[in-house]
Amino acid sequence: MTSLTAARNRAVGALGRVSMYRLVLLALAVLAVIAFALTLVGELAGDPLALPVSLAVLVGAIALVDVGAQRLLGRAWRIESAVITALILLFVLRPTLDPAGLVGIAIAGAVASASKYALAWRGRHIFNPAAAGATALTVLSIPFPDLGASAWWVGTPLLALPVLVLGGIVLVRTEKVRVVAVFLVVAVGVALVRTFVQYGGADIPVDAQILGQVLLSSPFLFLGAFMLSEPLTLPPRRSQQYLVAALVGALAGWPILIGEISLGQERALLVGNLLAFFFAWRAAVRLTFVERRALTPSVRELSFRAHRGFRFRPGQYLELEVPHRRPDARGTRREFSIVSAPAELPEVRIALREGSQSSYKQALARVEPGQALPVTGVWGDFVLPARTDAKVLLVAAGIGVTPFVSQLRQARLAGEHRDIVMVYVASAAEELAFRDDIVAAGIPVLVVTRDEPHDLPSGWRWSGGARLDAAGLVDLVPDLAERHAYISGPPRLIAELAPALARARSLTTDAFAGY
Repeated sequence: MTSLTAARNRAVGALGRVSMYRLVLLALAVLAVIAFALTLVGELAGDPLALPVSLAVLVGAIALVDVGAQRLLGRAWRIESAVITALILLFVLRPTLDPAGLVGIAIAGAVASASKYALAWRGRHIFNPAAAGATALTVLSIPFPDLGASAWWVGTPLLALPVLVLGGIVLVRTEKVRVVAVFLVVAVGVALVRTFVQYGGADIPVDAQILGQVLLSSPFLFLGAFMLSEPLTLPPRRSQQYLVAALVGALAGWPILIGEISLGQERALLVGNLLAFFFAWRAAVRLTFVERRALTPSVRELSFRAHRGFRFRPGQYLELEVPHRRPDARGTRREFSIVSAPAELPEVRIALREGSQSSYKQALARVEPGQALPVTGVWGDFVLPARTDAKVLLVAAGIGVTPFVSQLRQARLAGEHRDIVMVYVASAAEELAFRDDIVAAGIPVLVVTRDEPHDLPSGWRWSGGARLDAAGLVDLVPDLAERHAYISGPPRLIAELAPALARARSLTTDAFAGY
């Protein structure tokens, strides 16, 4: 593993302390301020007043539809979501002070907001809202040209560096750097081919300057960082995400004319959203609640019965919706690693730590046996190596042990024999959950707790009460360099252990990072 990977892990740990919505909102707001300043000094064309006026119209139109829809559905309105959509559209549409143009901008905002509710499946919107709004305005501009159309004015060299830096921060937080890199490579490559074909490629030299012009003068960076990377419209598996990224890149790099409409940036993204929906829609099912039981003083396990069609791989997570009145700002959905093994279907189990008094956890605590709850998707690539002879290290912190329990259960039920070592970090000895399942796996376990656990099973060893850091991990696992490392826990712990984990043959993280 390279030092670059270790640095990325430290960055993920630091950014993990900021909510995803807030980080995206802040990045887009900073970009808008930069664009306003460049317009004010005359570096970017246009009236400086058009930017704040257009943004106000977008926020107003989106908020109006959002508030109406949320009241009908009995949900809380999220101002952050509305402003994020407005800021994205601000860079996609042409800011204006023209009354007809402002009407067009308002229509785009309203359609973007409405698409989150009208074009949705099991509580998730199918299409990127900003792309849907921009496409609707472009279609309307054919009979009504005064309304304006998408312009993607963000694709200018003056904004390329800010988009790269701010978008890069967002991609590190969402761990979508590689996915967007695939998109950029395909989009730039296809755009170059298109240029050569249309303008006589034999006379055009291929050099860094041409590549730079294509990348910096196009909206590819913005599209990838702030729109393609949206987790809600990406498929569950990394390989599927690469395929969607490549498709969007090909369509964005070579727009296709369908009548008078160009299948450009936002329409390319909508096609990619459709492919992503094809991959993900089968994962949207319902679970019937069976029972809950206490595992430790703070951890509860919830058991469900899966309806037909539910599938997952050990280590993946599901998103469970618990509809309830007056939800807080985080909404009605949460992500949980699946504790049970695929071999145990139709039984499905998850676990959670009590303590937070969010409206969601209060509603989940009121769920009665027999009640059905929607699962809006199953995601994740936090899966063990396909080769069973690969040596593995599992580092679990607190409730982060849950995906490992699923993997260990499945390996035992399937008769697999793997060389696995687990490091289990908990706040106290009494918080070591799923002891029986881990013991049944027959693997050595190194326990890190402040107090010494009593009656540790055979093969388990207490670390002595020392706080786990990078040096301590190397001491506990001397053959770390021979192992494929998996760590599940808070982003801060991943960052602290990054120097040691960099020595592993590979590293897969589950940092509880979510939108």
